[in-house]
Amino acid sequence: MLNEDKIKLMTNVSMFEKHEEKYISLATRFFRSDYISRNLLRAFLGYTLCWVLGFLLVILYRAEEILSTMDFTVLQAQAKDYVSSYVIGLLCYMVIAFVVSLIRYNHGVQSHKAYIGKLRRLEKRYEFQSRTKELGREVKKHDRSFGV
Repeated sequence: MLNEDKIKLMTNVSMFEKHEEKYISLATRFFRSDYISRNLLRAFLGYTLCWVLGFLLVILYRAEEILSTMDFTVLQAQAKDYVSSYVIGLLCYMVIAFVVSLIRYNHGVQSHKAYIGKLRRLEKRYEFQSRTKELGREVKKHDRSFGV
């Protein structure tokens, strides 16, 4: 016989797992420092690649201007400006990536705790039902032994 409470609990657990699987799996696979450092490394590589591509586009766009001046002091000053813009942008991006990674990790940990709680509640429901069946069997055996 189907038990509607168990079906509702199982469906609830399944839907929760489906929606939160991405966050739960990442949060449970890594320690917090490993998860954050992994995301910071990815952010660093992504930002650096994008900045280099943007820098190359600027250089190609201004190629005629750069080749016509060819003054070393001007090129040196522009290089300092580009490097400082890279460093400032990288620091801002890394701070944002750190905050986002920390929030995602904490969300994953909280989701994992909620998921474990739902599984425990479902397990208790199964234990309650199995105990009820066992008690019912014992009562029937007891009644048979007294001839009731």
